Amino acid sequence: MKIRHILLSLFVLLSAISLKAQEKKQLSLEEVVTIALHTSDASKINNSQVDIAKGALAISKNLQYPDVKISGQYQYLTTPNINLQIPITTTDSGSEGTAQTSQPNNVNGLLLGAANVSMPLFSGFKIKNSIAARENQLQAAIYSAANDQEQLALDAVKLYLQLYKANASVDLVEDNLKSATQRVKDFTAMEENGLLARNDLLKAQLQQANIELTLANTIKNARILNYNLNALLKLPEDTAIETNVSPFTPVTTTLPSISKRNDLQALNYQQEALQDEIKVAKGDYLPSVALLGGYTALDINNALTVTNAMNVGVGISYDLSSLFKSKAEVKLAQTKAEELSYKFDLATSKAEVNAKNALEEYNLALNTLEVYKVSEEQAVENYRIVKDKYDNGLSDTNDLLEADVQQLQTRINLAYAKADITQKYYELLSAEGVLTNQFSKN
Repeated sequence: MKIRHILLSLFVLLSAISLKAQEKKQLSLEEVVTIALHTSDASKINNSQVDIAKGALAISKNLQYPDVKISGQYQYLTTPNINLQIPITTTDSGSEGTAQTSQPNNVNGLLLGAANVSMPLFSGFKIKNSIAARENQLQAAIYSAANDQEQLALDAVKLYLQLYKANASVDLVEDNLKSATQRVKDFTAMEENGLLARNDLLKAQLQQANIELTLANTIKNARILNYNLNALLKLPEDTAIETNVSPFTPVTTTLPSISKRNDLQALNYQQEALQDEIKVAKGDYLPSVALLGGYTALDINNALTVTNAMNVGVGISYDLSSLFKSKAEVKLAQTKAEELSYKFDLATSKAEVNAKNALEEYNLALNTLEVYKVSEEQAVENYRIVKDKYDNGLSDTNDLLEADVQQLQTRINLAYAKADITQKYYELLSAEGVLTNQFSKN
């Protein structure tokens, strides 16, 4: 029993020393959220989503510009059989005035160059509507990324406050362990002098061991939370973050409005984009018209040379099969728009419920803090009274140890309640969709 108690005490001591030996860095809640919103991997992913949408918009805009193609080729020819349908007339120097015809020979090379330009004039409004769809998708991506940033900020708040609770628990349990250790020393001396029953000493030692176990578990939790927060903030893993929650002043608030929620704004722009995609699908019912132009140069060795062969005109195309095929694409786009409409209604309903729950949770946290303040005062006073009675032989060891446990628990509850109010307040802001705005103002 004593050996196990010594090993447990040694483990707790080494854990506490290791925790305190880490490089300390004091960060406020606002600083943690700011760092998370700018340097975390999640924030970089959110920014990349917006960049991808911008790239897609740029690609759609490029469709309205002309296509310019330049091509050239050279081909070596074997000895071909050439039969010109148009005879070539030559004049013999020895017999002036007589015409002879001949076929070209030694034709062994073909050189061809061309430049073509195609400028879309009308495409059933598909280009215009495609650009509009991409613009709405870009706005949806911006609001979706902003919503992800809101969730990232809330996650950072929760993780920071969890670490604050763990650190506060470590401090409170360490103080309580000091009292328990001193009590065991006092009881040991009393038991050796015959002033205390052996059973009462064992109870005090058992409580000391339980407190040491609680401390070891609390230190472990603090380490895990500290490591997770370091990972989120891209800090060295051995950094010990010192947490602090400023006194919170309750605010009078009513049911928050959900009109500014980024997720609903994103869904709204997605609906607009789908309406544009329906128009794009319907654009296949109409013909396409383009302005065409080109230049061609041709040289067949010892046979034919063509230069300055320029052309300009208008081209029109119409896929008759689109009258049948495009119906399915239009129907699919309309079905997607209808589905998204249902999703928007569902998301709005959930947002309203979330806002109501967040308000109730915040008000409950305020009331809980007031109750725990009173409970902590009562527990401290109760321990003082019980301790006085115990010293005067009017109370037994069980009452003393129980009062000590109650005192520790109420102090932990009070520390947790202060953090819970802060968390519930930020959850209330998140339900409204203005959490990141709150930190940008600070």
